[in-house]
This record gives sequence, structure tokens and C-alpha cells, in this order.
Amino acid sequence: MTSSLYPHGSHRTPLPPAAVPADGVPSPQTRRPTAEAPAPAPAGAGRPKQRDAFFDNAKYLAIVFVAMGHSWEPLTDRSRAAEALYMVVYTFHMPAFIVISGYFSRSFDASPHRLKRLITGVAVPYVLFEVAYTLFKRTAGGDPDYPISLLDPWYLTWFLVALFVWRLTTPIWKIVRWPLPLAVLVAALASVSPEVGDDLDLQRVLQFLPFFVLGLCLKPEHFQLVRRREVRILAVPVALCALALAYWAGPRMTSAWFYHRDSAQELGAPWWAGIVMTLALFGASIVLTACFFAWVPGRRMWFTVLGAGTLYGYLLHGFLAKGSRFWGWFDAAWVHTPWGEIVVTVVAASVITVLCTPPVQRLFRFAMEPKMEWAFRKDAAELARRRHKA
Repeated sequence: MTSSLYPHGSHRTPLPPAAVPADGVPSPQTRRPTAEAPAPAPAGAGRPKQRDAFFDNAKYLAIVFVAMGHSWEPLTDRSRAAEALYMVVYTFHMPAFIVISGYFSRSFDASPHRLKRLITGVAVPYVLFEVAYTLFKRTAGGDPDYPISLLDPWYLTWFLVALFVWRLTTPIWKIVRWPLPLAVLVAALASVSPEVGDDLDLQRVLQFLPFFVLGLCLKPEHFQLVRRREVRILAVPVALCALALAYWAGPRMTSAWFYHRDSAQELGAPWWAGIVMTLALFGASIVLTACFFAWVPGRRMWFTVLGAGTLYGYLLHGFLAKGSRFWGWFDAAWVHTPWGEIVVTVVAASVITVLCTPPVQRLFRFAMEPKMEWAFRKDAAELARRRHKA
């Protein structure tokens, strides 16, 4: 046997030094399992990864608040109560959604697989929906000359731009010593810098950044902390105080501060107000977001399955939210009565619920989660991992 492998005797060519194996690829020294002693299957092998019901519930409820907030906007001019609710919801609904996005971006490492997912799941939907929104505004909005510009996100597409930028910068936030204070500093500087401009909605990207970084810094035990019974009880008076404060502040301040899309100077305030409002709104948003998480159920509910389709609902409901303004749905006098406001709220929650359902996800998956295998080169390491698993 030895002579057949080495026909020229015992003088063998030295082997090259062993390289560190890639993740999932066996090294030359890896002992392969034999037929007599098969390798044990890893725990949980063959089972689909279970989704956490709490986060699916939180995403669904947050997106419902987003839709209700959009439906309340036309009512705020005539109803002080609607304005107070609008301000409270806008304080936490997007921050809560962004915190969850940051929490689930902790594993982003700029590997080829994750970059592909970022392109197909964020960049491509941005291009498609930005074009679709522009065409919708040209037709339904009566603005036939509105240009298609991928540098100027219209309406809801800003979030996809922000998510793309935030995830690309995730490795940076994971290595700096004080990521959250640094992110808050960046947001405060953006709020006093009108030179940032509107390209790619960078004001929103930078001013909402601390919530994404906060999500990166959180651990499972932090969510368990805010879901304790005493926190749930305390959340009720805190929310009521926030609602009373919003009712008082409604006529005295502009709600544009909650959009985080303009600098202080662009809102007609002195530059230092941008720093003050950045810190104040960040603190208020964190408190109300904690109150929101405290009341999110942790068990499976009838709407838990809808948590996987929240981005579908978010982007699709924008056509109805804007269409309702284009088509004058809020011009009717009954809409501005208390009963009319309740109807509008129920309709908004119902529409966003339908748009998050699995049938709608299957219908629009070509735009939201395209495979696009043809667009990428085959990754040798990934192919090796697949062969090893097989």
C-alpha cells in the first residue's frame, strides 16, 4: 500500500503549512466521520429556526401605529386630541421599529452572503418603490413633471435608504468604545447642520441613527427587563403623562421636530435648539419605546404571523396614505368628528393588517425579496460549506 502511494521510496515532498480553515470548511487535518461511527447531528438540526413571538408582535404593533399616525395627520389641524395622539405616537413608533432593526442587525459582518441580502432585501426594493411612488405621484397626484430621482427619497422610502446605510456601518459601531454616545453626537451635529441637505434624506439617516445603534447594543436580557410586571404597571401613568404633555404642547410647537428631517435652522429655531431637541426627543422616545415594549405580548397571538410582513405593509400602505390626500378623502366634514376619527383609525389599522398577511407577501415577494442569483458571482467558501453540509 505504501509503495503504491509513494513509488519513489520514502522521500516525500513536504506538505505546505496548514492554513486556518474557513468557517464551515474542513481543514486537511479534520477527521471525517466513518461509517462505523457517524458524527452526531447538532442539536436542533432539521428543525426550522423558531421566530421570537415577542419581536414579531412588536413589529406588527409598531407598524399599526405607523399607519394610524399617517391617518391622523390630516386631522391634527382641527382636533387638538388628534394632534396630541399624533405627537405621542410619532415619539416612539419609528424609534421602536428602528431599535428592533438594529437589534437584528447585530450579526451583520459585511460577508458576501449578508451583502447580497442587503442588496436584494433593501437596495432593490428601494429602487422599485421609489420609481413606483414617483409614477403614482405623477398620475394620482397630478404632478406629471415630478422627476424620478434615486437621490431624493419620496415619502416612505427614506427608511430603506437609512437601513442600507446603518447596516453598512454596523461593523464600525461594533468596534468603537462608546457607540451610543457617538451616535447621539452625530445626530446632534446633524440637527444644527443645514448643509447636510436633502440628498438621500441624510438628515433622517443621521438623526435616527442613535436608535439603530441602541438596538445594536441591546441584549435579550434588556428586553426582559422592560417586560417585568412593575415596568408594565409604571408604563400606564408614564404614557398618560406623555399624552397630557403633548396636549399642552400641541399648539405651542411644530410636529416637524418628530420627523427628524430638518435642521433647527430650517425649522426657524436657533442652532442650539437642535442640540436640546435632539437630546430631549431621544430621551422621550426611549422612555415611550420602553413603555411600548412593556405592553407587547410575548406569547403567540393571532397577529404574530404578520410580524414577518411589516415591511410589506409599510411600503404598500403609502399608496393609500398619499392617495387619500390626492383624492380628497379627508375633505368630508364627518371625518373630522370624533366618530369620524375613530372610523379613520380603525380603517388604517385594518388596511395595514391586510397588507402584512402572507397572501400579500407572496404576491409582492418579487419586489421585496427577489432572489437575483443571476446578479452575483458564486462564492467559493459558500459552495464549500454547502458541499460539507450535504
